[in-house]
Amino acid sequence: MEISRRGDYGIRVILDLATLPQNSRATTQEIAERQKIPLPFLAKIISQLSLAGLIVTQRGATGGVELGRPPEEINLLQVIEALEGPIRLNRCVLEPGMCPRDRHCPVHDIWAEAQARLADLLGRTTFAELAAAAHRKKASPPDG
Repeated sequence: MEISRRGDYGIRVILDLATLPQNSRATTQEIAERQKIPLPFLAKIISQLSLAGLIVTQRGATGGVELGRPPEEINLLQVIEALEGPIRLNRCVLEPGMCPRDRHCPVHDIWAEAQARLADLLGRTTFAELAAAAHRKKASPPDG
């Protein structure tokens, strides 16, 4: 399993907004420049994140993009699933009965446990935590 470029960029967008001062907005151009995301691709990602309620967009001279709720209430799993769909390591985990062997396959239980652990980790990792980590990393002296 690999997170697509769309998913990676979406995570960058939310993290970018989470690191801004509270109740701040950024233009799509500013986000594109800071995160090195092509503007046309960013527009599609912003649209999907907006539909998921993770961000809010506003047009006009004072418009821009902002988080749809506090960063403490947005987690990695929500962003990934908004852009990639449900996390699935194997189709038998999300679609019981898809594989005729899932009830007696010894690997099925491993897939189910691995998926549950991954979803748990992503679901409890908030953008408030990630923004704090980003600020700490930015403030730490370079290795020398």
